[in-house]
Amino acid sequence: MFKIIKDYTHWLHGKWPAGGVEKAPAANDDGTCNVPGIFIVGDLTGVPLLKFSADTGARAVQTILEDKSFEPGDDGGETLDLAIIGAGVSGISAAIEASKSGLNYKIYESAEAFSTIRNFPRKKPIYAYPTDMVPTGEMRFESDIKEDLLVELEEQRKNHGIETTELAIEKISRSGGKLNLHTKDKTVTAKRVIIAIGRTGNFRKLNVPGEGLEKVSNRLIDASKFGGKKVLVVGGGDSAMEAAISLAEEGAQVDLSYRKKEFSRPKAENIEKLKKLEADGTLTLHLGTNIQDIDEEVVTICGESGCDTVIPNDFVFTLIGREAPLDFFRKSGITVSGDKGAKFWATISFALLFCVWMYHWKKGGKLPFDGHLPEWLLPNPGTLFAGLAGWWSTPGTLGYIFKGATNDPSFYYSLAYCSCVLIFGIRRIRRRKTPYVKLQTTVLTLIQWIPLFILPYFVFPWLGANSAFTSGGFGQWFGETFLSNGPGTAPDQYWRSFGFILAWPLFVFNLFTEAPMWGWLILGFIQTFVIIPLIVWRWGKGAYCGWICSCGALAETMGDAHRHKMPHGPFWNKLNMVGQVVLAFAFVILAIRIFGWVFPSTGANELFNTLLYTLPVGNYSYLVDLWLAGILGVAFYFHFSGRVWCRFACPLAALMHIYARFTRFRIFADKDKCISCNVCTTVCHQGIDVMAFANKGKPMEDPECVRCSACVQSCPTGVLNFGRIGKQTAEGYKPIFDTLPASLVQLAEQRKAKSKT
Repeated sequence: MFKIIKDYTHWLHGKWPAGGVEKAPAANDDGTCNVPGIFIVGDLTGVPLLKFSADTGARAVQTILEDKSFEPGDDGGETLDLAIIGAGVSGISAAIEASKSGLNYKIYESAEAFSTIRNFPRKKPIYAYPTDMVPTGEMRFESDIKEDLLVELEEQRKNHGIETTELAIEKISRSGGKLNLHTKDKTVTAKRVIIAIGRTGNFRKLNVPGEGLEKVSNRLIDASKFGGKKVLVVGGGDSAMEAAISLAEEGAQVDLSYRKKEFSRPKAENIEKLKKLEADGTLTLHLGTNIQDIDEEVVTICGESGCDTVIPNDFVFTLIGREAPLDFFRKSGITVSGDKGAKFWATISFALLFCVWMYHWKKGGKLPFDGHLPEWLLPNPGTLFAGLAGWWSTPGTLGYIFKGATNDPSFYYSLAYCSCVLIFGIRRIRRRKTPYVKLQTTVLTLIQWIPLFILPYFVFPWLGANSAFTSGGFGQWFGETFLSNGPGTAPDQYWRSFGFILAWPLFVFNLFTEAPMWGWLILGFIQTFVIIPLIVWRWGKGAYCGWICSCGALAETMGDAHRHKMPHGPFWNKLNMVGQVVLAFAFVILAIRIFGWVFPSTGANELFNTLLYTLPVGNYSYLVDLWLAGILGVAFYFHFSGRVWCRFACPLAALMHIYARFTRFRIFADKDKCISCNVCTTVCHQGIDVMAFANKGKPMEDPECVRCSACVQSCPTGVLNFGRIGKQTAEGYKPIFDTLPASLVQLAEQRKAKSKT
């Protein structure tokens, strides 16, 4: 049994890549952060591209100049208008813009200008993506080799008269409306500060004996110097692979050690080159190994078996990445994404308590064991409009219907829910200016407002009050079939119309009735087991989750700005299986319900009511419908993204994950354009490691995808596209691409092509 569960988990969720997201300072689109007056630009904004770095630096200065509260000018020479920390591409770009504008500025650098580029390997190819992009400001990039690029950049720096000051800034503080830059020996004061230090923090360490020897280095500049030497490269990313390949091609005898059993993120061509070099005998792979000790003449590595292997060695390159200089930001009071300090726990506690109150109020204060919350916690919503009761005292009018609706807490909740979808939906459209996002958000908003609010709270009650469901014909059939509480009862259960949009098992109460309601049983079966599988097969799980579902509506609108907070990694991928447990729970209750209908004297009905409503520890209605779908799902919106419920616990999503294993929908990638910047993974609020697919050119088929388009739209090089697997060809499946542009890059390309025609 355990093996079956393990195999099923691997098939459904465990087989997909589960790379994490690095921590970084939290910055807005314009570079601002939580500390007023400080701007973060360059690589730290998430896109390690020359053009984007130059663009962010120049735009930050322009934003400062447009700020009405910014007053440049000499106040005796003690305070700079602008201090720029870091003399990389983004810092120099900002300095050029500041110089043009006549600002009193200085640019501080702890090493030398363009130090990151100087440390690139010799003759490293340079790609100035996107090719059609013209960055803000005056910095331009024409060269495609490291050495030529440095000459080009230095010429631009000198031509604009940009001089750097060698100074290491340790932290920034704010006082009296000004910013203080602290060093070991002095303090510099500025009105505004641009941080352009990039991700050039400390190199990650192995923390093993011998790591401090002279033969150990964390960068490779010129591979030609190591011909004929025995070299060990440690790491499993593209940088480590490219270094190993370069060394082997220059005649070195290379060993490559990686702690995992297989490579997950490097580009496919790098892996292919490694395997070819291994077959040629010039490179040896040591997968699933860790470095134990480094000596002058040998290196000791150890695998999972616990056996040590001693390798003759002349040089070691530890290329396991760098840690962003997060301590600098923390000491400066700048928020770092992923940090969980006192503010985090205070705000999440408040959100949780508020949602506990709100959802119990919405449910009428009902607790397990038929208990209730104190009445002083539950204001009577009808009293809010009691003074206006005379305005709509005529039965059957919409005013009278509205009066009745105001006595129901769920009316206010639904109104607030719809309003949030509308308001934050408009903000999402303005933030992500693509036709896809505009159409998707509009559809989500209309579905939320019309069939899930206006129909059940106004239209159906008005029709019912005017005898539309009791005067015979189609109206009476419709009311008795879908809006009653079972055969022979009044057709006034208008909340059941939620089931037209929210399919079982997301919305269970139309099927979990005392007597079978055949209309809902038939419709529910068609929805859940026919219509949804078909749309998932063609367009993916997101055709429902991202375009129809009310949970998705709030997640894609109010949760849009918090999508980067979704946890990533292997542990969280395993937690996806919680939804399968909830789904199994729903199926068990449904089976008991049907058994109770067929055999009413067996006690199945009592067991059903216990599991659904009165189970002492977590009955389905209280645990799933109220806590998981409501309290936790919404309380965590601003701390763990808006898709917490959708990703981990929703039973309908769990069912669609099974359907999605057979879908034709994919996110296709042009691997030649992928720069492994990890932006696509960072913005995925379903925790998918999109980059692991993209940089290999593999179609993304993780069943968690909800077609939100954030990864497609955010990709700086236009790598990703929505599409479907087409016919089989000699090279594999031919993709059929969706025609609606999901990214700004695609939109620009379409407009450019249209202008040419």
